[in-house]
Amino acid sequence: MRQPQSLLRGIRDVPDFPSPGIVFKDITPVLADAELFALAIELFRDAAAAHRPDKIAGIEARGFIFGAAVAHSLGVGFVPIRKKGKLPAATLSRSYALEYGRAEIEIHEDAFRLGERVVVIDDVLATGGTARAAIELIEQAGASVVEAQFLIELGFLHGRELLAGHSIRSFLHFESTGMV
Repeated sequence: MRQPQSLLRGIRDVPDFPSPGIVFKDITPVLADAELFALAIELFRDAAAAHRPDKIAGIEARGFIFGAAVAHSLGVGFVPIRKKGKLPAATLSRSYALEYGRAEIEIHEDAFRLGERVVVIDDVLATGGTARAAIELIEQAGASVVEAQFLIELGFLHGRELLAGHSIRSFLHFESTGMV
């Protein structure tokens, strides 16, 4: 397996986005580069395969990109975790805190069978609120989250702490100004 550090050349910092003082980690150059995109999928796929999941769940929106590719590669189903109001059938929902307010995500009530093993995939672990809500939804639906995986972890935001008790994997770990 190639090293995750190669992905660094496809991650750009965008200052003051989405608000002043924030340095946004933009992964779209990774997606645009065939070699880097393949590496990212390979990393997620190999890590997920070790858990023998029944399904991959991807968090809107970048988790859809990585998660669907991994699910296809492993020959398992994919479940989108969407923002409120985007799914057409009966849903389970979970609200969570944002820095300035609240948000809500949903899954279809019938997205998982009892006891299914699920790997959750998203691009960034920041404060952990979205990932925690996603894990709670999956568990509410009767499935088991065997691991949550992230391309990038912003360690200085301590999101991992909110996910205590769950297996968490990130391929690149950033502290406030550098990578660890």
